[in-house]
Amino acid sequence: MTASIDLRADDVTLRYDQRIISERLGFRVPHGAFTVIIGPNACGKSTLLRALSGLLRPSSGSIVLDGRDIARLAPRAVATRIGLLPQSATAPDGITVAELVSRGRFVHQRLIRQWSPDDEAAVAKAMAETGVSDLSARRVDELSGGQRQRVWIAMVLAQQTPMILLDEPTTFLDVAHQVEVLNLLHRLNRAGRTVVAVLHDLNQAARYADHVVAMQDGAIVAEGAPGDTITSELVDEVFALPNRVIPDPETGQPLVIPRDTR
Repeated sequence: MTASIDLRADDVTLRYDQRIISERLGFRVPHGAFTVIIGPNACGKSTLLRALSGLLRPSSGSIVLDGRDIARLAPRAVATRIGLLPQSATAPDGITVAELVSRGRFVHQRLIRQWSPDDEAAVAKAMAETGVSDLSARRVDELSGGQRQRVWIAMVLAQQTPMILLDEPTTFLDVAHQVEVLNLLHRLNRAGRTVVAVLHDLNQAARYADHVVAMQDGAIVAEGAPGDTITSELVDEVFALPNRVIPDPETGQPLVIPRDTR
């Protein structure tokens, strides 16, 4: 999966009803990178991700996908370029793993093109990449949190898009399953997919990201390599957290340690 894709936000204002979340925001997704968006709760991270996916239309400015305003593209055209895993995805009762992953192929279906060997191969590959092939006949609601999250990622992969966006993919998972999911996303990125994820854990962001985007009050306040963005000063300013930043003994990337203020 090495197809080029260009996705950017051009001077966008994002709002829900009359409440402005971000104003005159500009951002370009780095091609081929693993980008992580960080920031405190309600700072606009998920809103930006929804806009980039085409689910939220800016009240001004535009989201540009491969040179065209995403608002002027058919949803099917967007879904063949960008895969999205939202927060708290829910599966229908009783659906099996294979059935859920197969839904990732719906975007490729037409009235005159129904299920094909290519669809079967895409689903099998997605389940193999995420390590859920042996779960294909299991009901999704019987799985552990980590297994379910891998199944949802498999469904997104079955779309065969060059870019995937994930909103807090490690929420509600224990530490071992968080690492499992992030290792999977890292492998997928290194295999050629552009990955953008919203994460809350700064140390996970520093460890896995090539490119970090820090948001505060709807604005991007810093972006770049983890070592350039995740600094003690930024963490103090954006998260109001007294801290120390030291090199991670495993990776050399920034490691944020909250100061003891008891």
